Amino acid sequence: MGTALVIGVGSENGVGGALCRRFAREGLHVVVAGRTEDKVKGVAESIRSSGGQASHVVGDATISTGIAHYFDAAEQAAGVPELVVYNVGNNRFSKLVDMTDEFFEDLWRVCCFGGFLTGREAAQRMIPAGGGTLIFTGATASIRARPPFTAFASAKAGLRAVAHGMAREFGKEGLHVGHVVIDGVIDGEQVNSRLPQIKERLGEEGMLQPDDIAEAYWMLHTQPRSAWTLELDVRPDRESF
Repeated sequence: MGTALVIGVGSENGVGGALCRRFAREGLHVVVAGRTEDKVKGVAESIRSSGGQASHVVGDATISTGIAHYFDAAEQAAGVPELVVYNVGNNRFSKLVDMTDEFFEDLWRVCCFGGFLTGREAAQRMIPAGGGTLIFTGATASIRARPPFTAFASAKAGLRAVAHGMAREFGKEGLHVGHVVIDGVIDGEQVNSRLPQIKERLGEEGMLQPDDIAEAYWMLHTQPRSAWTLELDVRPDRESF
């Protein structure tokens, strides 16, 4: 049995939860990693109740010891992961003139620095074990900055640069690095619980469904080495871009 490590899992009704379920259906032992015990435990328990293999781990993705703790948990569960996803994000916004130093730096640490830490750990562990797949979750802001999301965009653009640099450095060593630009509103817990007016305006067909996003990630993992994709963008068919 192989291992998949998904870092940045929140509720079951989100991208992280959908990724975990999708990977588990393929027979992988999924390590559900995040910062909130109740949420990651719930996702792991849900997978096990459906017949899959999963465990959970809690830690801080913005420090090197936290990322190492995630990878250690994966190795202890079922070996060096063959598939890792960095799905951590914190889409907060602020007017630039009102933005504090701490606000900008916190977004950078969560959305970019943690990705660098994950990429370094993945390269150190996965390449000696034969390689695998490392996927970073991006956003519209990865390639376009608009106020009041300037800080978020700068961090996501930085994460995209990390992914592109790693792909060019480690692809020949067997590590398939991918970056997924999620361009649109996700029909997950955040929108449904906090911004129901957006869902009412867009409708379900105007939003990205987490399970459909997960299919794109699995496709990246199963690509043959002669035709690897570095960057993939996903959006609803009615999304303007």
